[in-house]
Formats: sequence, structure tokens, C-alpha cells
Amino acid sequence: MDSRTFAAERARRVWLKVGSASFDTFRDLVSQTTDAAQWPFANTVESNVLIYAGDDVRSLAQSDTGRLELMAEWAEAFLSGPGVIVIRNAIRDHAVIDEATAIFEGIIEEQRATNAGGGDHFAKPGANDRIWNAVQKHCIAAPDNFARYYGNIAIDLASRAWLGDGYQVTAQVNRVNPGGEAQTAHRDYHLGFMIPARLEAFPSHVHGLSPALTLQGAIAHCDMPVESGPTLLLPFSQSFHEGYIAFSDQRYQDWFDRHHVQLPLSKGDAVFFNPAMMHAAGSNVSNDIYRMANLLRVSSAFGRPIEAVDRTRLCALLYPVLLAARQNATMTDVEISCALAAAAQGYAFPTNLDTDPPVGGLAPKSQSDLMSEMLLASVATEEALAALRDQDERKQP
Repeated sequence: MDSRTFAAERARRVWLKVGSASFDTFRDLVSQTTDAAQWPFANTVESNVLIYAGDDVRSLAQSDTGRLELMAEWAEAFLSGPGVIVIRNAIRDHAVIDEATAIFEGIIEEQRATNAGGGDHFAKPGANDRIWNAVQKHCIAAPDNFARYYGNIAIDLASRAWLGDGYQVTAQVNRVNPGGEAQTAHRDYHLGFMIPARLEAFPSHVHGLSPALTLQGAIAHCDMPVESGPTLLLPFSQSFHEGYIAFSDQRYQDWFDRHHVQLPLSKGDAVFFNPAMMHAAGSNVSNDIYRMANLLRVSSAFGRPIEAVDRTRLCALLYPVLLAARQNATMTDVEISCALAAAAQGYAFPTNLDTDPPVGGLAPKSQSDLMSEMLLASVATEEALAALRDQDERKQP
């Protein structure tokens, strides 16, 4: 192989491109069958999904050996197994769930009355009721209920199995009302919140890293028969390396529509899955079931920089400098972009999704996006600084 061919082949491996994934490889991966013998702590396997009993989980957690062996089983289930587990009766005290449900319903009614909230990542705005930052709102409204709700060994063990110590919990309550339509099948946070064209900017190893930074979960706040639209899942799809950049392609969407699985859930059940699994909220075709789930998005402790930097202040200082450099042609647009990358916040998250929702896209604008837009439009410095302050305020909790 000559050096030119070698270099091109390496670039193909490192930089995934839209349309380059192998559909045959995907099809073979998701056509696997879960072998119950490999998962001895599971009570049963339903539609390729591992099912665990909450009482068994709590019993195993009483010993160091049992806890570590169970978490090891779940870690491999998320990584290379079917990718998803269900824990029946994960929260056994239904009074705790009912109290939390009443709190969430009160928040939803307040949002409706004030036209607050809005926006969704993979469904039309208004198609369901969404509570952003439910962890904070729940704790402020009822710290006692919050303590009993999250003082839960099943949630803790699932989070530790995938993410290890120091994990961080966020949650968004989702209520899919009768007539609510299914979401588009997708992968989830982080790379799942980007359009395919932007995903090409991330090297292959980051596509492999993203799933290890987050665990997806959901707590059922009511009984969820299939007609109410519990989550649609495609077991083993998390193993398809190119899935972030490929799953919006219609071939994969069609396969998902034909082959997804959907399990009924009971109040207090919990579902946890690798965020790289292809999934979607289902359609609620019932007449009277207001299907509410608390969607957990648990993050790795490592998803943060080493130093705290006031990037809004840096942007305010840099904007007039970069504006003058662009107008006077003393810096190229590429050089300006490099300077922005060092100073501005290039990622839209974390943010306050009530005041900075993902309307019109999968994510709000980042600080870097805003700076770039204003520089390209030659926005005056005073107006640009006001826009930066306004964006910063919208992102605050």
C-alpha cells in the first residue's frame, strides 16, 4: 500500500461520513437473540430484553459480592449484550410515586397556565407535556419525597454499573397524552443531539466514547400497557459503531419501525439502557391513559473541564477585537474561528431548557454559535454584548 492510499484509508477509519455505514453489519447485530444463560441474575428475557425483579436486586445489594456481580452483569448487558434492562418494582412504595406524580402534575398545570416550558428533542413541541430539570423542581417542591424517591438502590446500582462513582443525575418528566404521536427513532445524549453533518467533525473514537458518558433510564409513574406508548427499543443496536451518523437514514428508520420491541410496564418499574440504543417514545393510542415517566439521564463524573472559566466575560472582551480584525482583514475567518474555539463555550449544554429550549433543532445555540453569527453579520459591539448577556441569563438555573 503506498503512502497516499494508506493516508486515505486512515482518514476513512477516523472520520466517519454520512452514508458510509454498512447496513448489513447493522442488520446482523440487531438480529441477535439474547441468551438467558449468559445473564444468571435476570428472572426472564422478554423480546430480547433482560427482566429483573426489584426484590432480588435489593437482596443482592445486601452483600458486597452480590452487588459487584450484579453490576458486572449489567455493565456487560449495556455494553455488548442487549443494551437494556427492566427492573420490575424498582420503586416498591407506590405512595412515594403517587406523591411525586401529583407534584409533577402540578408543575405541568402551572406550565400550561403560564405557557412555560416547551420544545422537545425528537417530537413536535406540544405533542406531550415535558418538565425540564425535574430533579431541581422536584427537590425544591418536596425535599422529603425527593429523598425517598431517589433513595433507591436500583437507580444507584444501575448508574454505578455503567458510570462508576460520582455520577450526576438529571431528569425530565415526560407525559404522553392520549393521541400523542411517537418520537422519531434516535440515539441520545451526547452525539445523539447532533445532526449527521456535524457528527462528521467528531473522530471515530469519540463516537465510541459518547455512550460511556451517560446512562438512560425511565421510572414508570403509572401502568403502561402497549397502547399507551411505552418506549420502543431495538436491542443490540447500541453495538453499531456508526449508529449516530447512520440512524437518521430511512433504511434504519424503516428497520426500526418493523423490528422494534415494546414492553408494557407497571407503576414503579424502571428501564435502563445504553444511550446509543436506537429508541423512541411510542404513540399513545389509548383513550384515557396519561402516560407519565420520569426520564433519567445520568452522567459520568468526568464530563467537565479541570478549571472554571468565565467564558461570557472572555467573549465580551474578545468580540470587539474579533469584529475589528474581521472588518480590517487582519485575521481570516479560519483564524477567528480558532480564537473562538479557545474562548467561547462551544457546547450548548448544560443549560436551562425551560428558558433556553431546543426549539427548531436538537439543541439550543451554543455561545460559540451566537458569537459566530454575530461576527458574520457585523453586529455592533453594544448589541452583541447584550445578546451574550441575554443568552447567559437564559442558561442559568
